[in-house]
Amino acid sequence: MALPALTLSRWDPGSVAAVLWATALFTLASVAVYTLNDILDRERDRRHPSKRYRPIASGELGVPAAWCYLGVVCVLLGIGVVLGSLPRTWPVLAYLVLNLAYSFRLKHVSIVDAFTVAAGFTLRALLGYLVLDAAPSPWLLLTVLSACLLLSFGKRRRELAAGSSGHRPALVGYSVQLADYLILVSAALALGAHTIFLLAGPESGGGSTALIVVTVAAAVFALFRYLQILVVGSGGGDPVRTLLGDQPLLIAGALWVAVFLVT
Repeated sequence: MALPALTLSRWDPGSVAAVLWATALFTLASVAVYTLNDILDRERDRRHPSKRYRPIASGELGVPAAWCYLGVVCVLLGIGVVLGSLPRTWPVLAYLVLNLAYSFRLKHVSIVDAFTVAAGFTLRALLGYLVLDAAPSPWLLLTVLSACLLLSFGKRRRELAAGSSGHRPALVGYSVQLADYLILVSAALALGAHTIFLLAGPESGGGSTALIVVTVAAAVFALFRYLQILVVGSGGGDPVRTLLGDQPLLIAGALWVAVFLVT
């Protein structure tokens, strides 16, 4: 949600408060979705090497208690949506509808499963624009979508390589070779959309040479490093852990953010 504020350099108190409010809404929505998924997938998660330690799958949190927890989260989310205005909160509602479909059906459909996950993160970026009353940049949204597709397909490739296809039915429609093709296409699309965003968008500060060169270089390095981790190393199964646990990726990300902050 903060990505539009970063690219637009909107750090006044009103904008920061709006972004924090949007972040809180989407955090509640995400917690609701993940809790529902954990309830529905608890039997399958028990066969997964890492997911079996989740509270519901491990039995640490009982199913009735999990449903109660989900109900409380939904009530809090409903209050937050009501306090906002529909033109601003519709991405949250769209996210919930999309993920309900994902929980009951779409997560079992190859390729559609990855698109659904990526669309959820794109809706987050869109909400970031709406709460700032700013026109969304289609190129930034496309960058977010394709980058999330890259991470989703990378996660599926790692699961295929590890032979853990039993817990995710959609993996029967993938192969390591297909995942490699999808990763390359997503990477090219992400890099291209990111570059066009910098060249064409007003957020680029009129096409600042420093902004374009440094951010594109940082993005290319981060992309290469992620592919190295995925293909040569043994990472990529947990995108969040991969992105936050690798020092070179963190440095590239910090450089990318720093350029927007100082230009």
